[in-house]
Amino acid sequence: MTAPVIPTSPTREEYAADYAAALAANGDETMFSRDDPFDLFIDWMADARGSESNDANAMALATADADGVPDCRMVLLKDVDARGFTFYSNSESAKGEQLAARPTAALLFHWKSLRRQVRVRGRIEPVSAAEADAYFASRARESRIGAWVSDQSRPLQDRPTLEAAVARETARFEGDDVPRPVRWTGWRLVPESLEFWRDRPFRLHDRLRFDRDGQNWSRTRLWP
Repeated sequence: MTAPVIPTSPTREEYAADYAAALAANGDETMFSRDDPFDLFIDWMADARGSESNDANAMALATADADGVPDCRMVLLKDVDARGFTFYSNSESAKGEQLAARPTAALLFHWKSLRRQVRVRGRIEPVSAAEADAYFASRARESRIGAWVSDQSRPLQDRPTLEAAVARETARFEGDDVPRPVRWTGWRLVPESLEFWRDRPFRLHDRLRFDRDGQNWSRTRLWP
């Protein structure tokens, strides 16, 4: 097997050439005067939507299995407000079972185009049936059918087996609305901490952590 080519650390000259762009994107100090992490996150998400080539709302979701072994995958953020960060999936999937057994998790947003990331840690709570119904109804019909088809995270014999299941469910719902399967639902991560990180030259990055303090948030600037 050919060894992968791992990029080397930037040279001083490369950092210098890159400095202007980094300074233009992340050189102001206003983030450190913010009192509400959700307001700051929403501003950064708006920036990401304007600069990321696709899926600005993609986030890594980290959970732990029954043995406490970490697990991680990419999911899509579907709502954010003062209550927390909401996403949807199959409750019988590996992630769904892990969230049921250990209702805590972590999220990571990484926006390469902005040289920024946000880390979130907190407890998990299920969304209401009404919330799950409303979001499910907004999805493309084919995606709703897919939710009925997929026995998510279980072994699949081959692609034709999946395609046959799609054809079967498509025929079953022909002419009818596609309701939400009970096993398809959503979760909200209610954060206890959020950390905002942005790239600065020579690895002298900016870091700002918010920690929940009752109904308020405390704010701490961190060393790189």
